[in-house]
Amino acid sequence: MAEEVKKKIFDFSVLHRVFHFVKPYRLAFYSSVIMAIVLAVFTPVRPYLIQLTVDKSSPGSHAEAPAWLKLFLFNTDTGNAWNFIMAVTVFQVVFLLVETIVRFLFSFITSWMGQVVVRDMRIAIFEKILGLNLRQFDNTPIGTLTTRTINDIESINDIFSDGLLPILADLLSIIITLITMFWIDWKLTLISLVPFPVMLIATYYFKESVNKSFIKVRNAVAALNAFVQEHLTGMYVVQAFAAEEREYRKFEKINRQHRNANIKAIFAYSVFFPVVEVVLAVSMGLLVWWLAGKVTGNAQNISLAGKLTAFILFLNQIFRPLRVIADKFNVIQMGMIAAERVFKVMDNTDTTPVQDASTLVNTPHINGAIEFKHVWFAYVEDRYVLKNISFNIQPGETVALVGHTGSGKTSIISLLNRLYHIQKGEIKVDGVNINNYVIDTLRGSIGVVLQDVFLFSGSIMDNITLRNPAITKEKVIEAAKLIGVHDFIMRLPGGYSYNVMERGNTLSLGQRQLISFIRALLFNPSILILDEATSSIDTESEQLIQQAIEKLISGRTAIVIAHRLSTIRKADKIIVLDKGEIKETGTHEELLARGGFYSTLHNMQFEKKKLQTVAGGR
Repeated sequence: MAEEVKKKIFDFSVLHRVFHFVKPYRLAFYSSVIMAIVLAVFTPVRPYLIQLTVDKSSPGSHAEAPAWLKLFLFNTDTGNAWNFIMAVTVFQVVFLLVETIVRFLFSFITSWMGQVVVRDMRIAIFEKILGLNLRQFDNTPIGTLTTRTINDIESINDIFSDGLLPILADLLSIIITLITMFWIDWKLTLISLVPFPVMLIATYYFKESVNKSFIKVRNAVAALNAFVQEHLTGMYVVQAFAAEEREYRKFEKINRQHRNANIKAIFAYSVFFPVVEVVLAVSMGLLVWWLAGKVTGNAQNISLAGKLTAFILFLNQIFRPLRVIADKFNVIQMGMIAAERVFKVMDNTDTTPVQDASTLVNTPHINGAIEFKHVWFAYVEDRYVLKNISFNIQPGETVALVGHTGSGKTSIISLLNRLYHIQKGEIKVDGVNINNYVIDTLRGSIGVVLQDVFLFSGSIMDNITLRNPAITKEKVIEAAKLIGVHDFIMRLPGGYSYNVMERGNTLSLGQRQLISFIRALLFNPSILILDEATSSIDTESEQLIQQAIEKLISGRTAIVIAHRLSTIRKADKIIVLDKGEIKETGTHEELLARGGFYSTLHNMQFEKKKLQTVAGGR
């Protein structure tokens, strides 16, 4: 897998897609490139000025400033050593200030550009995730998508702030410094660069070693995110079954893999940096050796002191960026790998198909007629959980779906909402295929109360309205009073402003269910779906909801899923499912009279309740 990733590191199509997000900020990008060139040109200037200063200050020296420098020094009398040194010093101070400003702007603009690109990409990938079909969340760990949205995109930021443009600046600086060195003394330059091939070889192996380690680190980070996300969500189960020790050992194993990958990278750094220092020391030693051999004590060799000083500075200016350039190269590699992973999510085609808006139905009101016609559906290819399902529901009817766990009840309502897509057959609402509706129109007309209620961090008001500014507090209070929940909410600290915390853990299951019921009420749906909506509520709360349901379903199409058969006796129609097939259809009385599948389910529940009553009496 690592090799496969490695081959794609410099996939220019990926880099081109990354730069697609740079287009709105092309002025900043071009400015950064220009500043990188300017900084590269600036690099050898100060060492060269220091060489001239040392040469001029040496006794007996007749060194003259070059014509271009005299121009900048405003034709100062450079024949006088003191005037020359003072003029060059002032020039260096001004030059240093200019260089500092350019370097600051370069660093700030590249970092700013990285951040705005990251912002745009993160918005784009989150928008994509919002549009994915639910099967993607069934098959992909949430922690993995979290890694793609947070960690991987942050690595793409490094392409700009620590990778591509800084490497460009460093490479140009090295090239221009080498050109300057050859211009001053090509023989001395060749002598000082004798150990340079060793540096290049060390840099290559360092880059390869760190790259492999970083790939392992990135994979380990994704595994850690997925593991922690899953276990924090399921902590109740872990503790309830005393599985802390086992899960701890699993986490320790994943964390150990993360540590080992990082240690390998640290080892590579620990070897590479001393090698760089050794090579630099050898280059300087060769430099001193060569110049020492040319010194004979006469005045002609006085200028060698300035040259030695300048070349020492030049070598540092070459080796300093080389020491970090391999690391920055790995930053680009990891950014490219991260970008490829992010684009895989963006390229996911398992979304609601985009259709021509002019051909879609965007009606302001749906009556609620529902028709399933020979519907086949499978979460996994050819393993059908619904088989040839056909039924009709008239507007205003209340239909109950009953059956054992896994019989396909929840799958039916998920298909109606277009959360999943069928393989065969057709589903119509008001005679229109649901695929021909604007998705917001369809889902906005269907209210859902699920068994497993999910509440977001925030106030009760936010969870009820889902931050829809069109829903006023007065409407919320009216809906809460309708089902008798207003008093319960007002008893909480802060009332409707009470913070329910993540997943609503500060509320009981019954209280969360009641809040979700208000949420469904407020959206005034034409079709109401109650999926085991009373299964987690005590008898008193259930009575409140049953009273509210009678008011709520009046004039609406309602689909009720319930294990408690006592809650669906008043349904206009009951559809009995088993293993994805419809076994019986009829009213409560009709199905009992048949003595079939429904009657068996009813008798089983009646006997179970009778036994529980007897046991309670004892």
